[in-house]
Amino acid sequence: MNAPSEFAQVLASPPHAVLGYKDFTIGSFNFRRDEYFAHITWKTKDGRPMSHTMDAGNFLRALMRDVAWGFFYGWVNFDDVIGTVNHYKSVDLYAGSYNGTMKAAGIDCLENFPTEQIRPTFEAMLDDWTNEGFDPFAAPQETGSPYGRKNGYNTAKITRARELATRCVGLKGDLNLRSDERGAPVNRAFADVPQEQPELHPEPGFENEVHAFSLFGFLSRSQVTWNPSFTSVVKYSYMCPTTEEHMLPIIHGNDRVEWFFQMTDEITWNCADKNTGKPMARVIMKAGDMAAMPAYCRHQGFSPKRSMLLVWENGSPTLVHEIQKGESPEIPVQF
Repeated sequence: MNAPSEFAQVLASPPHAVLGYKDFTIGSFNFRRDEYFAHITWKTKDGRPMSHTMDAGNFLRALMRDVAWGFFYGWVNFDDVIGTVNHYKSVDLYAGSYNGTMKAAGIDCLENFPTEQIRPTFEAMLDDWTNEGFDPFAAPQETGSPYGRKNGYNTAKITRARELATRCVGLKGDLNLRSDERGAPVNRAFADVPQEQPELHPEPGFENEVHAFSLFGFLSRSQVTWNPSFTSVVKYSYMCPTTEEHMLPIIHGNDRVEWFFQMTDEITWNCADKNTGKPMARVIMKAGDMAAMPAYCRHQGFSPKRSMLLVWENGSPTLVHEIQKGESPEIPVQF
């Protein structure tokens, strides 16, 4: 989490004398937290002061994904007011700009920042506001409380390094071991997932070219929720299996079509118009179901039991511009 030197200076106040947390400022936005809540303030175009309040735990879980995903594809709505839009070299930070009621009332605010400026600000805020014992990447039952006065740090959990494979995991020449080979424990919710590995019988001479492993077994050892646990990349085709429990901490607004394959258990999705938040659909996905989120929607998932979900993304850097110009469709298929 390193920033170029020209943006290394993060605008943060000294820690609060009683609560111990720093305040953070970027542009006209100010972020402050207390024992229970995160408070965001801004000014409207005509100078009126506005504010918004979020539960501190919900805010940190959303902030964790925004930081870890590099602002992701399109919109990362922390809730129905606050969020970011990724333009891939810069990021919009907004309050109410994609809330139909606030937009109509003229009390919204949107400012654009170079990624190299907003990223270190968000990283510093996440580090300062995350107390020892709280992991914003974990399911609520698997971590401590986000509340209370400043109490240490949990930097190791919020800066987990990506493990990059040079070949298929387990093939000769790859530097990574499977999660089971590293001794990672099976998650409590996946105790019933078989751990047997597939048998391989390659033809002589192809022993170093053919490999397989149990993806279910691999995912059963995931330490995080709502974050890609394994990704295969073939040009711009990104297959991202994840493990999901409780609720997606953000409301994701698409700038391209996103496909879901429900591999186990069940997730319910609330879908709404990306620009206004107007409800559009409620999708209940059970094991074996497939669905696609079009580029004009936002969605948030709810998983009552830890489940496995395969997310497919078209990672083309030009796709968002093609959709904006009408050269690529916003929908997954035309019937």
